[in-house]
Amino acid sequence: MRIPARVRMVEVGPRDGLQNEKTMVPTAVKVELVDRLSAAGLPVVEAGSFVSPKWVPQMADSAEVMQAIARRPGTRYAVLTPNLKGLEGALEARADEVAVFGAASESFSRKNINCSIAESLERFAPVMERARAAGVPVRGYVSCVLGCPYEGEIAPAAVAGVAARLMEMGCYEVSLGDTIGTGTPGKAQAMIAAVAERVPPEKLAVHFHDTYGQALANILAALEMGVAVVDSSVAGLGGCPYAKGASGNVASEDVLYMLNGLGVETGVDLDALIAAGAFIGEALGRPTASKVARARGCA
Repeated sequence: MRIPARVRMVEVGPRDGLQNEKTMVPTAVKVELVDRLSAAGLPVVEAGSFVSPKWVPQMADSAEVMQAIARRPGTRYAVLTPNLKGLEGALEARADEVAVFGAASESFSRKNINCSIAESLERFAPVMERARAAGVPVRGYVSCVLGCPYEGEIAPAAVAGVAARLMEMGCYEVSLGDTIGTGTPGKAQAMIAAVAERVPPEKLAVHFHDTYGQALANILAALEMGVAVVDSSVAGLGGCPYAKGASGNVASEDVLYMLNGLGVETGVDLDALIAAGAFIGEALGRPTASKVARARGCA
């Protein structure tokens, strides 16, 4: 199949990448990171999460971050909103879009958000209704689409069912997440093919972790299936606290380098993106996980 001529990169580093950091990241650092990422030309930056500080203390200052960032025309600033209270906070913070998250695994859903898949979807109903009334688009996430730390392999039909339900509820797009990073290109394509029977490929995004070093290969496989939206995290930040051994998201720098090599348009500046990764790496006191950045001398 033909690879899309243009891909929309969704940067999740400031939220998905930082949310599990044990040391509190200063608000000013988060603001600087978001500003650097938007200045690099990224069309979507997930800037925070309006969840209970009890569960995700790192995201407690998301309202302050949203207030302080320099909003760039052409960049949408998204936040995670698991419930109605979170959505109200997001609306007050002038989020351009919000996201809800479910799972394709019953066990993971119960471990992660303490309810069944069906219950989680029911909880989203008032969020979707309120967001629709406010004119704010909602994106849906599906976790564990290619494997679960508790159940092992996940049936593609289960992924398709959750994705279709999210679309029916009003999500404009569904991001399919390989939370523990065990997927391979063949399995990724089989899963996307099953989902595409119920959700058009142009309404899908992919979100791969690089635990087994398969993320770029899986992204290429998804592009070949007609998917043209890719989630990634600057410097490879992030991981899943409920998934043993799950390393960070695929590095945005590495994704962009591959897309550039394929002649795919993104509108994102690689040098600026590498600089943003170097900035957050220095702030966190550890080297970048991006192989491209390392090759360019950004240890």
